[in-house]
Amino acid sequence: MSDRYLRQTVLPEVGAAGQARLAAAHVLLVGAGGLGAPVAHYLAGAGIGRITIVDPDTVERGNLHRQTLFGESTLGRPKADAAAAALAELNPEVAARPVVERLDPANVDSLLQEVSLALDCADSFAASYTLSDACFARGVPLISASVLALSGYVGGFCDGAPSLRAVFPDLPERAASCASAGVLGPVVGVLGSLQAQMALAVILGLAPSPLGQLVTFDAAGFRFGAFRFDGAPEPAAALPFLAASQIAVEDFVVDLRGEDEAPRPVAPSALRLTVATIGEDGPRPAPGQRAVLCCRSGLRSWQAARRLERVWEGDIALVALGDG
Repeated sequence: MSDRYLRQTVLPEVGAAGQARLAAAHVLLVGAGGLGAPVAHYLAGAGIGRITIVDPDTVERGNLHRQTLFGESTLGRPKADAAAAALAELNPEVAARPVVERLDPANVDSLLQEVSLALDCADSFAASYTLSDACFARGVPLISASVLALSGYVGGFCDGAPSLRAVFPDLPERAASCASAGVLGPVVGVLGSLQAQMALAVILGLAPSPLGQLVTFDAAGFRFGAFRFDGAPEPAAALPFLAASQIAVEDFVVDLRGEDEAPRPVAPSALRLTVATIGEDGPRPAPGQRAVLCCRSGLRSWQAARRLERVWEGDIALVALGDG
């Protein structure tokens, strides 16, 4: 056994057997930003055997205050590539594989192949729900976190525990991100470190399991909170996300983006509508058609779907198209 792990293998909770479990684990890390940085750093340091890092973005100077895997020399590089290189320098015994893509419903199943545990470090409603849906169906444990401004949460979902949808069945009324609302770097570091600890606890089989538990942190008052949600029911009818490539010709497609936001609609047959025009007096799908509602983040699609559900009982799916 490598001497780099001596300080943790002396723990009775780890030992040689636990270290072997860490070395055999394959972790999927979705998002290499503020949350993903401490998660990746601590998991690689602990000796996780394989880490697949999924992120479509590049390193930007305005994010360096919290994305601690990066520096000036990595500006403009894909974050997944730069993160994998940083982990190789930290611990060459870890196989870090970069995937420069957005996680979406078209690639999530392939990304979860042979994965021991998934970590949601993405700043995206659609990615979080898509990953949770796939982990819940496959029985893969999921550690998910979210941070904004001075507070956030981290929780363990799926693999016998309720999914993210069971705890957060609805999206918020308004979308906010670190770019729009701001965030302090240490707050992200605290929640990312908790994510890494939960991941290690699951892989090592520590008791009590963090699956089914949610921890909150409010940096303004230095307050932590925690509760278990083991009995939370799954939503009776969840609105699934689709990738744009999964839209069918026969679907009733609505593009909720304005022409200034997206000069070309997502599909030639797509209707250009706003959330307010969906509902009782608006156009509806034909019997048997699937309604596919598209926007940038998924939030307007979610809101439009709730309006459409009041007047139409058919299948509804959401698409988050992202920027561009």
